[in-house]
Amino acid sequence: MNKPADPPFTIGIEEEYLLVDPASCALAPAPEAMMEACAARLKGQVSPEFKACQVEIGTRVCATIGEAREDLAHLRSTVAEVAQDFGLAPIAVSCHPFADWKDQHHTDKDRYNDLQEALGGVARRLLISGMHVHVGIEDPEMRIDLMNQMLYFLPHILALSTSSPYWQGEDTGLASYRLTVFDNLPRTGLPPRFSSWGEFERTAHVLTELEIIEDSTKIWWDLRPSHRYPTIESRICDVSPRMEDTLTIAALTQCLTRMLWRLSKRNQRWRIYDRFLVGENRWRAQRFGTTEGLIDFGRREIVPMDVLVEELLQLIEEDAGVLRCVEETQRARQIVTGGTSSERQRGVYAGARQAGAEHHEALCAVVQALVEEFTADL
Repeated sequence: MNKPADPPFTIGIEEEYLLVDPASCALAPAPEAMMEACAARLKGQVSPEFKACQVEIGTRVCATIGEAREDLAHLRSTVAEVAQDFGLAPIAVSCHPFADWKDQHHTDKDRYNDLQEALGGVARRLLISGMHVHVGIEDPEMRIDLMNQMLYFLPHILALSTSSPYWQGEDTGLASYRLTVFDNLPRTGLPPRFSSWGEFERTAHVLTELEIIEDSTKIWWDLRPSHRYPTIESRICDVSPRMEDTLTIAALTQCLTRMLWRLSKRNQRWRIYDRFLVGENRWRAQRFGTTEGLIDFGRREIVPMDVLVEELLQLIEEDAGVLRCVEETQRARQIVTGGTSSERQRGVYAGARQAGAEHHEALCAVVQALVEEFTADL
């Protein structure tokens, strides 16, 4: 009997960007001609999103983080260049600092018109952007098994990604306000635990059979088996203004998936904790980002994020070596010590206010810093 092939652990990254007018720092809809120009240069790797001021990109299937970096840099630079031709600039942030959702309109396409109709007023508030990471796992049963175990680490990667402290011109006190908005939708949050691929399919079939949803793409859990690809899809993260932060979070996701698979090869597995407990860490990450630590359920204590990152890097040391992303994963230390985007945004705002800027001017300074960060790593 032939030995089953190891999973490929390929990686794909999707990011959603907001478009702003550099002069006013306000959101601006994507002109149809701009989207056509992006599509001509990026083929099937760019598309409109739910809101007219949004653009979504997706890398190709990449074997390594190095390949993903090359592709993502090309996507970001192209979107920035084309947007500039139309007097606009993209920012990779999960909430615009001062935009009002009531002033924004959804993209006039059948898919988004149907979504607006299905979700009503909840959909109107979706002025948020996220980042998704796909990791290739061919075996559907393994996808479910690894997904159950991966749940534990979702708050850790969320904390590192947080980029949405402001909402409608106010500091929310949260590091990721995006999740507060997104959690108003149905079929969101931490996924339930499934015993098999068949159980997941039967569960999804209940809703598709009743035509409540057309397929499992309308199941928006923080982590799910992708409907379109043989992947596990992590959806919990805010989008990162800096490309290198995106790559670090993607590399951690890829390595954690391989680490859990590696345990299974030794007839071991990560302990599965109740969703209630993992949900508490999810909230802590959403509220504090990396500043207050997460609960270690084994120790029964709150552990600072710098300690947790060191432990995580030890867990995935072998996997980062095999997957050739040691440098990217170790950069998680810099995110903790240097602060996430939420902390940087608050720092820019505070600095502008101290320099004499009014409230709105200081928020504009935050937007201008986000515009600069979009291409800083390219």
